[in-house]
Amino acid sequence: MEIYLVGGAVRDRRLGIPVKDRDWVVVGATPEAMTQKGYRQVGADFPVFLHPKTGEEYALARTERKQGHGYHGFTVYSAPDVTLEEDLLRRDLTINAMAEREDGTLVDPFNGLADLEQKTLRHVSEAFAEDPLRILRTARFAARFHPLGFTICPDTTALMRDMIRSGELEHLVPERVWQEVQRALHEKSPNVFFQVLHELGALSFLAPELADSERFESGLKALQCISAQNSTTAQRFAALLSGLPEPEASARAKAMKSPNDCRDLTRLVCLFAGWLSQHNDGALPPEAVLDMFDQADLWRRPERFDQLLATLACTSHQAHVEPLNIAADSAKGVSPQDLLKQGFKGKELGNAIRNERLVRITQAVAP
Repeated sequence: MEIYLVGGAVRDRRLGIPVKDRDWVVVGATPEAMTQKGYRQVGADFPVFLHPKTGEEYALARTERKQGHGYHGFTVYSAPDVTLEEDLLRRDLTINAMAEREDGTLVDPFNGLADLEQKTLRHVSEAFAEDPLRILRTARFAARFHPLGFTICPDTTALMRDMIRSGELEHLVPERVWQEVQRALHEKSPNVFFQVLHELGALSFLAPELADSERFESGLKALQCISAQNSTTAQRFAALLSGLPEPEASARAKAMKSPNDCRDLTRLVCLFAGWLSQHNDGALPPEAVLDMFDQADLWRRPERFDQLLATLACTSHQAHVEPLNIAADSAKGVSPQDLLKQGFKGKELGNAIRNERLVRITQAVAP
């Protein structure tokens, strides 16, 4: 039994990046031998085990052969006769296909270290084309390492374009696409992820609404702005789609199987952006402002409203954000308890609350 550190930990250590997670490959072992040593097997697709003390993942060396389309269209073979090189051969990029022996010496059959030094993202083998998800992963690594000067190898770019032209992206399930998009939104340069996909022609499959150059550039500009802040996934996703009409943005957020918080904030950002576009003269009608506050559920979801305004500030509607913020703070100060003490009840109380909020909003947005 031979154990090797593989993948990202090997790569990041040589880049001088703190190693967060460590993955291991075990050559020459069987599931029975692993369990006898106290490892706990997890996962049904292929034999992965958790270390009895550290909880880190140890996978038996394996090969994969494509038998169909999609993420599950592979036949996995794992046995003691699978070599380390055969296991590394199935990986996506050369910089992710390096390993370390237990004494720390490097095993690098596909010249990943040279590509690290040359800041190149290169596919390991033609097997790359068997999994369309690797297009998104490569774009995500481009986004992660862009600040370090990494670029995608022309041969890999050409291979990805061939995959897209052949319709491989149509076999990706939305859940897998969303996982990559969510991770990409939090990379060092998330814009690069979408720029790569746009240049490859992949957005025509994944988010055709963003294929329009004006909408795309508007979304990237907003994303770049909000990603420079301590922003949530929902804010970043909403910023990306902020240049779309609300119905299209909401439909895309749903189609991508994004979580509810992402769908809700996307709907509100695009709804407010569309409404503000109708008021380019700077005048915000108080009644309309109150109606928009109601739609945003400002009164019960003030934290989400703050995220909404912060995201809008990264769009072309930045000038409207401060007046809306002042109006919202003022309107939130209306106290139902004070109005109850004044004798308002039932429907009259609701009307009194609305009227008082409207008075405060009018004062806040007055020119």
